[in-house]
Amino acid sequence: MEYQSGSKKAILCGYYGRDNVGDDALLMTLIQMLPETVQPLVLSANPQQTRERLQVEAIPNRSAFPILDAFKKADYFIWGGGSLMQDVTSFRNPIYYGGLMALAQQKGLKTIAWAQGIGPLRSRFSQWLTRKTLIGCEEISVRDRASAKLLSSWGLSPLIAPDPVWALESESFPKLWELPAPRIAVTLREHSQLTTEKIKVLTQALISFQKATETCILLLPFQPKDYPLAAAIASQIPEPKAVISGETPTRLKRLFRGVEMAIGMRYHSLIMAASEECRCFAISYDPKISQLMTELEIPGWEVADIPDDSKLITKLWLDHYANGEGLSLDQIQSQRDRALMHQDLLLELI
Repeated sequence: MEYQSGSKKAILCGYYGRDNVGDDALLMTLIQMLPETVQPLVLSANPQQTRERLQVEAIPNRSAFPILDAFKKADYFIWGGGSLMQDVTSFRNPIYYGGLMALAQQKGLKTIAWAQGIGPLRSRFSQWLTRKTLIGCEEISVRDRASAKLLSSWGLSPLIAPDPVWALESESFPKLWELPAPRIAVTLREHSQLTTEKIKVLTQALISFQKATETCILLLPFQPKDYPLAAAIASQIPEPKAVISGETPTRLKRLFRGVEMAIGMRYHSLIMAASEECRCFAISYDPKISQLMTELEIPGWEVADIPDDSKLITKLWLDHYANGEGLSLDQIQSQRDRALMHQDLLLELI
């Protein structure tokens, strides 16, 4: 992209450059939504890859001197989507992301908390740091009601709108047509409550489901750490099947347009599937997925509540495959239009 001369610079901070489809999708959406007068500078775990894929400036996200130098040249600092301020995955998350936000505010940059999912925050320190940094932001947008409710209890009034990935422009996935239809997409991840026994039951249910529907099963690891589980399940499933990894978020999003049903644990796999008119069945390991299930009326279970009987699982999947429906075009357009409110927030400030 060509940026206008005299353009301002915005540091984009998120869980970028780790081959995480969801967070990379957020980054791509944020770059799409930035005004042309603003040049992005991405803090990335793999800056070379980020530069090559997105044609933007990127620096190492853990290198102090390049980051400090960037603060001197930048005008804006943006938390770019996702659940950055939460201490369930790691207590270091709020310290790292909150520390960078606080430093940006100290340096006089205009700061934006963009499309955030706040929490869970278990420690008092995490809560204090999150509240302190958010109070210093010029603008705040969140992607769910629970985050908005938490911030409201702190005296803040954020914009609330659906996750920006609803508005991500997709691109063709021609390889999909080499795989026989109908197709089912499965996106699972490791979790302490997804035990070996539950994986075994889900795998058996997939095998029975495939036999009954004569479908092609697509295993989609959304992060590198998802791949071993996807490969292990694929090794037990008869043909036709495929494990699809290493694709860009824009192509993966389009993939769901050619899929009859998606069974997903990953939050953004469900958003991508629903936005492409695909019927969804969810397995929730996180409040953000449970909220999405409620808002969009997606059937499914909490991961701890997965049935022990593979025949029951197969029966439920077959019923949804035969009788379930994806979102209507009007519903999808509504989600997309409201997701663009995150762009409006950027345009108003910048």
